[in-house]
Amino acid sequence: MEISKNNSKIKPRNLWKIINNNKYQHHVTISTIGSGIELTKEVDERVVNMEDLEKRKEVYGICGECNEPGTGFYWCRPCNAKRFKDNFKNWTSGNQIIDDFIQQSQFDAVFRKNCLEWIPFGNFKNVTYITKGGFGKIYSAEWPDGFIISWDIENQKWDRDSNVQVALKSLYNSSNISLDFLNEIKSHLQIYLVDIVQCYGMTQDPNTKDYMMVLQYCNKGNLRNYYLNNSDLCNSKIFYLFQIVRGLLNIHNAGKIHKDFHSGNILRSYSGIFISDLGMCQPANIEQSVENEEIYGVLPYVAPEVLRGNKYTKASDIYSFGIMMNEYISEEPPYNDIPHDHVLAVKVCKGFRPKISDDVPKLLADLIIRCWDAKAENRPTAKELHQILNKWSNEIDEKHNYSEIYSQIKECEKIKKNKLKNKSNKIKSKNMQTHPQAIYTSRLLNFKNLPEPVNSDVIQLTSSTECLDCQLNETDLNEINQDDKNNIE
Repeated sequence: MEISKNNSKIKPRNLWKIINNNKYQHHVTISTIGSGIELTKEVDERVVNMEDLEKRKEVYGICGECNEPGTGFYWCRPCNAKRFKDNFKNWTSGNQIIDDFIQQSQFDAVFRKNCLEWIPFGNFKNVTYITKGGFGKIYSAEWPDGFIISWDIENQKWDRDSNVQVALKSLYNSSNISLDFLNEIKSHLQIYLVDIVQCYGMTQDPNTKDYMMVLQYCNKGNLRNYYLNNSDLCNSKIFYLFQIVRGLLNIHNAGKIHKDFHSGNILRSYSGIFISDLGMCQPANIEQSVENEEIYGVLPYVAPEVLRGNKYTKASDIYSFGIMMNEYISEEPPYNDIPHDHVLAVKVCKGFRPKISDDVPKLLADLIIRCWDAKAENRPTAKELHQILNKWSNEIDEKHNYSEIYSQIKECEKIKKNKLKNKSNKIKSKNMQTHPQAIYTSRLLNFKNLPEPVNSDVIQLTSSTECLDCQLNETDLNEINQDDKNNIE
């Protein structure tokens, strides 16, 4: 829009500011009642509230059209909402529920990552099947148009990141749109999206008629597959762990819990590391019925109190993070040499945990043990983990010789180097033998008569096999045998 002033026309100018991602969020937080977002003591200093006009102006700058403070990086919600509304007549999914859902996201978007589009399947090129999970199939595809970045105020058009590769995630039998499918997309919209896989919109498979989420594609696969075929230095791992916990903090800051946090749901790409699969993500304050709550997950990552039927909490996410953290540092899947069955569930409740390698820095080992404490209240919060890992990352990056974490990493590198002198150790991860009943995909977990969770005194001192033998007594084995009918096949 051109503005007439003194008989001359002045074009709107770009008045946005560049955001320091480590200092502020990329968009405002709406903290009003009913928004689904609760500001708690966990919320960090990066949060910018919608109501704080001065802070918004300081962080995001002002809109060159309406001169109001921005609501996110290069984004003005009122102006962009009007643009989207004017375009409603130009598209439809053919399903009123989908249309209403996408249109509402465009009305509410305070940032580009909160905004969905309907993308006709024909707009994608080279659609290729990748894999299937417990709930649907995943494909890769090329998207020539690409996703919206911001409104180009000077040229009056959408600026897009074109020719991108995306992932298409379908849900089985979703031709009659399911609540679960929409709930997963809602979770993407409600969470501050740095370090979370972005959802660009929706499409529909023309053959099966199943609806599909259009997601950010991560070309290096999930974290488990990555570390089994590659090796990061310890200092790099700490930085990536910081990114992961930053994403988990964003989930918790949005008043939600992930519920299915494991290395298969953490994805690597050339641009970083991202948390994915928010299908089970739900509000942290929801009242759950123990009788009706089904437990889905990957057994090694599920907190002992959840295995016993207690509700999922932010602390149970932290337990999962601790298991994943040790897995990534050690480059070995948890409990890979034993069945993931009722016996393992009993052992986890009795304090059995994965072995921590002797080449893990003590500060990291201590933090891992805190995360998987049997008492949920003793585990650190995501905010505390974020602060600790951020501090360590900075000290490592600046090579502070006086820093304890930096010194420990140097010592542990020597230990690891000595181990690698044995050629067989160099290829350990690639030739790792996994027990046929070690299952690393999400499934229904239905265990009975599990003991009260306790901690063990031998977490770091024994291997998994030794620990398993030393803690199961005859009474435990009798109880397990009696409950075989309830075990997972």
